[in-house]
Amino acid sequence: MTLPIHDTPLATTLTLPARRSSGWNSSLEAALYPAAGQERLLARLRTAGAQVVTTGQQPGLLTGPGYALTKALSARGMAAALERRWGTPVVPVYWVPGDDHDFDEVAGVRWIGWDGSLLAASLPRRPADAPQAPMHRQPLGPGIAAVLDAFRSSFPDGPPASDTVDWLARHYRAEATVAGAYGSAMAELLAPLGVLCIDGAHPALKAAAAPVVLAALSGAADLEAALVDRAQALRAAGREAPVPVGDGASLVFLDGPGGRDRLVIEGSTFRTRRGRVAHSLDELCGIAEREPDRLSANVLLRPVVESTILPTVAYCAGPGELRYLALAEPVYDILGVVRQLPSPRWSGCLVEPRVSRILDKFQTTVDELRAPGNALEQRLARSALPPETEASLTSLRQAIEASYQPVVKAATAVDPNLERPAAAAKGQALFALTKLEKKLLRHALKRESTELEQLTRARNSLRPLGIAQERAISMAGFMARYGLELIESMAGHIERWHEAALEATPGTV
Repeated sequence: MTLPIHDTPLATTLTLPARRSSGWNSSLEAALYPAAGQERLLARLRTAGAQVVTTGQQPGLLTGPGYALTKALSARGMAAALERRWGTPVVPVYWVPGDDHDFDEVAGVRWIGWDGSLLAASLPRRPADAPQAPMHRQPLGPGIAAVLDAFRSSFPDGPPASDTVDWLARHYRAEATVAGAYGSAMAELLAPLGVLCIDGAHPALKAAAAPVVLAALSGAADLEAALVDRAQALRAAGREAPVPVGDGASLVFLDGPGGRDRLVIEGSTFRTRRGRVAHSLDELCGIAEREPDRLSANVLLRPVVESTILPTVAYCAGPGELRYLALAEPVYDILGVVRQLPSPRWSGCLVEPRVSRILDKFQTTVDELRAPGNALEQRLARSALPPETEASLTSLRQAIEASYQPVVKAATAVDPNLERPAAAAKGQALFALTKLEKKLLRHALKRESTELEQLTRARNSLRPLGIAQERAISMAGFMARYGLELIESMAGHIERWHEAALEATPGTV
């Protein structure tokens, strides 16, 4: 089913990136999540001159927030637009960063149920003293059954809900890891649309990334100084430096018995931040050779690693990632890595039929319904008041203003000290009128409870919990109501958006 899609306006056109001279590294094929349709994509990647557009998102429950999926469709749209311009294969690749270790951030999910209500489920919390295991080692555990049951029970039996639940259940199993379930579910969904999913924690990928990770450790002090300068320059320009720098931390984590732990610079050696275990650079080189999957990049180094091992021309990024990439610029320069072009991802929301009906009923727009505050409710309340109420309140307010003016003037003439009490009396009268008006509006809204409930449900869809739809709820809920083919129609819309937003062709690097 096709749903209306509301695009978030883009402030500028998308810059067309430069081509890369490097090609696809076939040793990375072992790191791809297997999925039907993958072979034809690999054949295109192996073509001389093939390029890659990448994006990615940390693993999430039931595919996580909506933008996790639309980022993949953004990479697809950007790749298709570039391929039409260049005449050579450009393949979208979705990077699954299974090294991330913040379990609480990914252990919950929200969706809109069949009746339009906002629902949520989560896995049991990880004990506070548990190792900070990365998501590629963190099992979902038996709690995933309750999450799937809650999701299943919020929709009627039969397709399309059963198709969506079956797809999720194939991947989100108790014995699967958080990253493994997410990556394989996304791969099954995205491969038919032309998107490859790659495991960022796979040993083959880690082996390819080891040289640049070790270079980041070797040059850790220089990188820290450059990042401090870059952060100061960003702040001087009125921009945000999104992550702390200058605290002695390297850009590399080491996975050990206590989980993933940041390596902190201590003279000529490194010490893990939580475990306080010291490692020489030679020891870390040995780990990179024998167990490369134990070393991982932080958020500033990860895109540099990606650009090192993939022929990446552009990265489709959200607002936060664009800030990270701006801060990371000197890392590319110091490590001698060609920087892929940061490109804003598509952003927007789906407008369900029930929401469209409410928009029509209240003669409002998506933007007004998504706006913070309660301006729409105030408009509804005012329309529920007797017709003459608004004019009467306005007339009374004007009368108070006009009538008090000569009183204040007379009081001032008698004694200048009386000016302030006279003006205060006028303010009290106006305040009392405003208070009465608010009370009238509250009572009017109570009488319109059905309409208020409709507005609330519409907001649950467009701006759940007061935040953007794409950041709050999973696309899985939409697929359970409207079918998996919904993703195909979104892919087409986002591809057309990229085609329209892309500017002219530059040269090659």
